[in-house]
Amino acid sequence: SRGRPGVAHVFAFWESRAFYDSFMARSHDRLASSQAGTFKDQHATLFDHRFDVKTGFEPRFTETDLVRVAHCRVREERAEHFALMQEKVWNPAMAGSPGMVRGLFGEAPGHEFLVLSMWQSAAEHGKYRAERVERLALRAQIEADVVALTGDIVQLEPTWTV
Repeated sequence: SRGRPGVAHVFAFWESRAFYDSFMARSHDRLASSQAGTFKDQHATLFDHRFDVKTGFEPRFTETDLVRVAHCRVREERAEHFALMQEKVWNPAMAGSPGMVRGLFGEAPGHEFLVLSMWQSAAEHGKYRAERVERLALRAQIEADVVALTGDIVQLEPTWTV
């Protein structure tokens, strides 16, 4: 996290649910026990890919300087509206922003959503936020949809990328 010292975000991308389930059944516990004591307050959520932000998503971080992650809990009756606004309002705005590389929109049970966007630089992301976010939030009726929103700007650590 660029803004919260001591906080790390780890993103794992799975080719299929079958590969994820196989890992959880076979290798997860061994790997987790080898990492005991290296972190505290872990929270993990599995999101299903719903659609791409901008272009075909690839879990490649080489041409990005930062990742913006937004975790949204949405009112049950507004979940489809929220997803539609992401697709019709937020995605085109991000896709048209210089410096935005690609991203994804994911969904978890319980009306939870994740928006992950990759940016070439903090400066480019800063331009997007300053110019557009307030106007887009009004257009998308975000306050009517969202119960809770947490987000962060993630400093990429190349040695953690595999």
